[in-house]
Amino acid sequence: GFHLSGTVTEPATATEPEMTYKVAISFDRCKITSVTCGCGNKDIFYCAHVVALSLYRIRKPDQVKLRLPISETLFQMNRDQLQKFVQYLITAHHTEVLPTAQKLADEILSSNSEINQVHGAPDPTAGASIDDENCWHLDEEQVREQVKLFLSQGGYYGSGKQLNSMFAKVREMLRMRDSNGARMLTLITEQFMADPRLSLWRQQGTGITEKCRQLWDELGALWVCVVLNPHCKLEEKSCWLRQLRKWGEMDVCPLEDGNYGNELPNITNALTQSSGHSQDSLARPRRTVFTRAIEGCDLHWQDSHLQRIISSDFYVSPSYQREGESLLFNSQGQPLWLEHVPTACARVDALRSHGYPREALRLTVAIINTLRLQQQRQLEIYKHQKKELLQRGATTITNLEGWVGHPLNPIGCLFLTLTEACRLEEENCLEISDAGDSKPPAYQHVPVVTGSQDSDESYLSLALEVALMGMGQQRVMPEGLYAQDKVCRNEEQIIARLQDLELDPVLVQTLRKQCILLLEGGPFSGLGEVIHRESVPMHTFAKYLFSALLPHDADLAYKLALRAMRLPVLETTAPSGDVTHPHHLVSVVPSRYPRWFTLGHLESQQCELASTMLTAAKGDMLRLRTVLEAIQKNIHSSSLIFKLAQDAFKIATPADSNSDTTLLNVALELGLQVMRMTLSTLNWRRREMVRWLVTCATEVGVRALVSILQSWYSLFTPTEATSIVAATVMSHNTILRLSLDYPQREELASCARTLALQCAMKDPQNCALSALTLCEKDHIAFETAYQIVIDAASTGMTYTQLFTIARYMEHRGYPLRAFKLASLAMTHLNLAYNQDTHPAINDVLWACALSHSLGKNELAAIIPLVVKSVHCATVLSDILRRCTMTAPGLAGIPGRRNSGKLMSTDKAPLRQLLDATISAYINTTHSRLTHISPRHYGEFIEFLSKARETFLLAQDGHIQFAQFIDNLKQIYKGKKKLMLLVRERFG
Repeated sequence: GFHLSGTVTEPATATEPEMTYKVAISFDRCKITSVTCGCGNKDIFYCAHVVALSLYRIRKPDQVKLRLPISETLFQMNRDQLQKFVQYLITAHHTEVLPTAQKLADEILSSNSEINQVHGAPDPTAGASIDDENCWHLDEEQVREQVKLFLSQGGYYGSGKQLNSMFAKVREMLRMRDSNGARMLTLITEQFMADPRLSLWRQQGTGITEKCRQLWDELGALWVCVVLNPHCKLEEKSCWLRQLRKWGEMDVCPLEDGNYGNELPNITNALTQSSGHSQDSLARPRRTVFTRAIEGCDLHWQDSHLQRIISSDFYVSPSYQREGESLLFNSQGQPLWLEHVPTACARVDALRSHGYPREALRLTVAIINTLRLQQQRQLEIYKHQKKELLQRGATTITNLEGWVGHPLNPIGCLFLTLTEACRLEEENCLEISDAGDSKPPAYQHVPVVTGSQDSDESYLSLALEVALMGMGQQRVMPEGLYAQDKVCRNEEQIIARLQDLELDPVLVQTLRKQCILLLEGGPFSGLGEVIHRESVPMHTFAKYLFSALLPHDADLAYKLALRAMRLPVLETTAPSGDVTHPHHLVSVVPSRYPRWFTLGHLESQQCELASTMLTAAKGDMLRLRTVLEAIQKNIHSSSLIFKLAQDAFKIATPADSNSDTTLLNVALELGLQVMRMTLSTLNWRRREMVRWLVTCATEVGVRALVSILQSWYSLFTPTEATSIVAATVMSHNTILRLSLDYPQREELASCARTLALQCAMKDPQNCALSALTLCEKDHIAFETAYQIVIDAASTGMTYTQLFTIARYMEHRGYPLRAFKLASLAMTHLNLAYNQDTHPAINDVLWACALSHSLGKNELAAIIPLVVKSVHCATVLSDILRRCTMTAPGLAGIPGRRNSGKLMSTDKAPLRQLLDATISAYINTTHSRLTHISPRHYGEFIEFLSKARETFLLAQDGHIQFAQFIDNLKQIYKGKKKLMLLVRERFG
């Protein structure tokens, strides 16, 4: 049959009644070519009813009545039967069919109609002719609509996942060799190119969003797969090439290396090209996401050597050829394939994708044999240059095209091809574990099928080997944020896959062998002794290798991880003669290194590697020393070293067991390095770092504390040393934590006091008070600290600092010293007439109260200072009032006699203060009257009343005041309203 029809019943649910649908399916040569269903469901995939009918036909072929094509049945009818048949058919469907029936009848009866020019009539139930195209039914409109919808959601609501599953569908179609795969990819691409965001991103010069970039990459990779189909027809290929070129020429087409050229290469176009570098990166042609597929259209599969490789496991060279140098086979006679590696891997991907897994495996083995041979030859070249390269300490040899992060993902492709051949298909491989994540795949060793007699290799060990070779390739960091980010992402993907492999003895042997080769590989290996300054760092890779090797060969693990700790791009500036990487010669931004956008991530990976080694080396003093040296040599960021110090401290002090002294010492040493690094630079975490260091030193023990106190000047600022370090060391908690005996406590206290005095000398303003506090318990030290304050008072200290120390002295029971310091503070102060809310007023009142309580002499000494420094009338009158309320000398200094009498304002020292207060009132009055507004008149009258109280304290005060008022009336007679108020109040 070619046409299947049936009715499908969908059972009733709680909300929906039972439904019946009519379904019709056409098929041809085992493919469904068209479907219709009454449900009207629109989707890329067939609706459930079409699937149900198809499965029913497949599973119960004998239940489906097989009929002849309708044209055969009609042929067997006579004239009357045909008439009857047509009339019954029209009656059954007269509403739908009648207009069509009438039109056809008219055309058949008209002799020159088109219908009469053709012999015979169509039959939908008969099959297509042998020459007709036959392909699976694909609802093109639906594909367009869905892609458009997912793109419009911009990667939200899981639309990225949906698009990825459409790509997976394309791959599945290619694997089934369904010709709709390329058609569906074309429809998807058309919608991607029509995405309105493309022109927006291009105008703004912003990069495409991360999620979108990855989708475009997959799109480009899929096209490479399609055009490399080993069995596609030439006309198909030329049709794809036209389409790809058309898309690639559109200005919104995304570029291969990420953004719309917003890495600013164009500004340097005016520069002369450096000689000998004609294909300087700036002059490179524009490469879009489709460029590789366009280039792929030039590749063919006709090469006879290639054909033999992929068609037989036993293709070897004749034994007589093995002596000479052959480009087609290695010395064991195994075939080689010497094509540009990513291109060769794209062929493997194409074979795998188009359903040729055996062929893909054979080509993979040939590529790996080629890579091994290359590795051997590079080792030999390096042996000859080794001496010279090691003397220079740098190399200009490097791969400008890295395999990891490459648009064609060559290493990932080979790894997948090999591991797929080794997968253990479990019974219920869809079983999900409790955590909700699917179990990692399980692999077994499958021996490599080859024509040479001695092969004990498995595809699994080859997978590990090629992943290690690719990851260890020395390569230059590519340009641009996107390409750099992709390097990191691809590396992480490959490592995640490697972690799925259970390392049995065979794989461990492969791992060790490859690691040794990488260490000896010179400039061709990213782990070789000399690398290019702009080499992609190996930290992430080395961290995997270290953890994998550690249980089997600790020495090799450490050797490798320590070698990988370097980050040469931060070590030096580029040597002037280094021209292997032309596009960094002209740096757009003058900086120490080329534009490594992922530098922060790379440095944190370096830190992770160091942390992994520290954890592993716990308890092994020798290893810890080596790791510590590597950290100190290679890590340049204080915050990362601080993180390492904290990590080491955490691991060294587990909550449930004793501390590990070896690792604690490393933590302390790293902490000390951080202190030295951040001492003279501003760092917002500095206080946290200082506090942490004291905690760490406390954990290490009393000797560590003594050491940081003694060498404080190379680690802390004087303020930090006194207010945080010494204060914490001397705190009750620290003494308890260390359970010290008396001599140890004394030693610590003595160190803290020495530190306090040194800091007070160096920075008296900020450290004097802390120094005095720290020296309280030692008379000599306390006296020394006090002397330092007195010496610094005249030059280096502010009145606020001096008043604070003076009050501290009074509180400690040294009133005379407090008086001395307060007097010194007064000489630094100057209060203007209008500063009646100045913060120092309280200090001034306290100083005067202190002097008054000490006695007449002290008061007489401070009043001239007050008169000189304070010009604010209200403050002066307040001091005057307080001094006249009680008798001086009430502090009762031993050996002094006090009369107990109140002091008179007519005699010294208060007379001087009274005069100063009156003249302050007079000056202030004139100052206020020069620019007074009517709304302040009331306030001014109150001010004069206060002034009168002070005037009246003098013997002839009322006369003085009356003269003062007359004076005002005379001078300010223009201010009529104000003078009226003055007259009303003061006559």
